[in-house]
Amino acid sequence: MGLLNEARREFIAAPDGSKGQIVFKWPDQNIRKFSRAIVEPDAVAVFTSQGQIMGVLTPGQHTLDAKELPFLGMFVDWATGGNAFKAEIYFVGTREFPNNRFGGRLDEVQDPQTGLIVTLRTFGEYALRVCDPTKLILNLVGTVDVTNNQAVTAWVTQQLLKVTRTTVTTQLMSGTWPILGLSMHSPEIEAQSLEAANRELADYGIALTRLGNVDVNLDDDDNARLKKLAGDTAYSRLAGGFLQAAQAEALQGAGEGMAQGGAAVTPMFFGAGMGMAGQMMQAPGQAPYSPPPPGPGFAGGGQGYAAQAAAGAQQAAPQQAPAQPAPAPQAPAPQAAAAGAPAMTACGNCQSPVAVGSKFCPECGNQMQKHCTNCNASLAPAAKFCAECGTPAAPPPS
Repeated sequence: MGLLNEARREFIAAPDGSKGQIVFKWPDQNIRKFSRAIVEPDAVAVFTSQGQIMGVLTPGQHTLDAKELPFLGMFVDWATGGNAFKAEIYFVGTREFPNNRFGGRLDEVQDPQTGLIVTLRTFGEYALRVCDPTKLILNLVGTVDVTNNQAVTAWVTQQLLKVTRTTVTTQLMSGTWPILGLSMHSPEIEAQSLEAANRELADYGIALTRLGNVDVNLDDDDNARLKKLAGDTAYSRLAGGFLQAAQAEALQGAGEGMAQGGAAVTPMFFGAGMGMAGQMMQAPGQAPYSPPPPGPGFAGGGQGYAAQAAAGAQQAAPQQAPAQPAPAPQAPAPQAAAAGAPAMTACGNCQSPVAVGSKFCPECGNQMQKHCTNCNASLAPAAKFCAECGTPAAPPPS
């Protein structure tokens, strides 16, 4: 009788080929009484029935008998006369599973410094461990194929990307971290993402034990755009403004073209470059050209380009209007008044200097102002005819 019982016994254990699996499910739900279950030192065996956890076997060898394991009494298959149990057995590894790589797109964010919309992505690796096998079986079975390591790690990767996205974008939008140079914050990203990920995974009995080599970077095209914008901004700041930087770049291009023989420089481009050079080399007293300010409604906007342009035209009108001849040279010229000395002219008789507007020469008494005898228009001292009516000028009285 004892030999017969020995022959009916069988061993239940995870096969050697499944040692690397996080979860191995025993393929048969009909378990014979007195079978021996072998649980590896770094694993546990979880018994379930109709979606409920019935019991857990710790590492070691166990005889499946209700007398030794009371919870097995709930699995007894009475159709077999009480000689079998009907249950599902999951062998769950509790050791660390390292070298799991993750990566993917994080999110599209707006750079707070430039306003550009850029795409962030991240890469790294992590190690996981099942800290609560019962939560893993209860909450993840049915959502993920837990017997497939790639399915489990892919699901964990999605959770990790989600919390990393929240961590990084929160810091970026608050202006704490710059988009260019995120690698210097890798330790902070790893620590905050690891803590947040473990909070998310706790309900599933999984914990990340390590998270490293995390790199958050930009899409290649976005990285090139931001670098070019940063370079252009720095160059324009050194040049004194965007207009000056554009002029310098145009002149540099013209110089390079002429250095190649002039074939690459068209007459129109050369003329534009010379015009820019003229603006850059203008006299110090002249105000340099500045682009119109932004219109109202924008941050930093002024009164608007149209209003300022009109005001500028009114201010420029007196300077551009041609000078009209004075009806009578009685008032000193503005330039002479500004200099503090009256304008001078020569006497027609003795050539002595006489202040403009004087009626007689202080040296010889010669009359400095003449009038037409016909129309009484003012005549120059040396005029022979009236410029208004053509009457011959009378000689001054002696």
